[in-house]
Amino acid sequence: MVDGVTPIIDRVRKGAAHLLSVVIPVYNEAPYIAEVIERVRRAPLPDGLAREVVIVDDGSTDGTFTALRSFEHLQDVRIYRSEVNGGKGTAIRQGIEKAAGDIILIQDADLEYDPDEHRKLVEPIHEGSAEIVYGSRFRGSIAGMHLANRIANLILRAMVNTLYGARLTDEATAYKAFRADIVRGMTFRARRFEWCPEVTALSLRRGYRITEVPITYRARSAAEGKKIRWWDLLHAMWTLLRYRFAARV
Repeated sequence: MVDGVTPIIDRVRKGAAHLLSVVIPVYNEAPYIAEVIERVRRAPLPDGLAREVVIVDDGSTDGTFTALRSFEHLQDVRIYRSEVNGGKGTAIRQGIEKAAGDIILIQDADLEYDPDEHRKLVEPIHEGSAEIVYGSRFRGSIAGMHLANRIANLILRAMVNTLYGARLTDEATAYKAFRADIVRGMTFRARRFEWCPEVTALSLRRGYRITEVPITYRARSAAEGKKIRWWDLLHAMWTLLRYRFAARV
């Protein structure tokens, strides 16, 4: 761990049994990022679980990094910046490398997902009853999801269940939590949104069990800043196919 980080993390832990690292990849989310961080920092957690917030600014050009600077004095917030936009998958990989926690949770930098639901995602891992937890929108509630996005989600669900013998209801959810040693033991290649099917494929090929919990979801539109596009579905489908038939993962 880099110089100066270990003492800070020790103070953040404050004797807690486990440390949760909330990894937030962010690109051009100036209108939302401050509220996201504030809500993440005050989200309830199980007893004995401390929290750090690891933010990777993926080359934002809209004032996001200026907004982030107002949080850099906080001991439980660590901010990293890339000078170029490498994609969401690249930013997540960087965040995982920087995370010090025993549990890692991925949090989008908008308000489609509710940080108040962190507890239900991390509690099974914290208690030792789960290795990986996905927040399922389809077991919870969904507001505002366009038909095209719903169909894309159903396609990916059908593919992962057929190819990998899984029983997931929401492969493409952005709310994913992991025992840190599991996700750190994986080698990722994804640069963009295909990180989600990549980590799912690697997890299932290696025999890990993915537990789902219901969550709430409020979709936003492209005009509000949603960045995923139709071709990302093709990348996700290819990722699931490629890892299913790879000789080694």
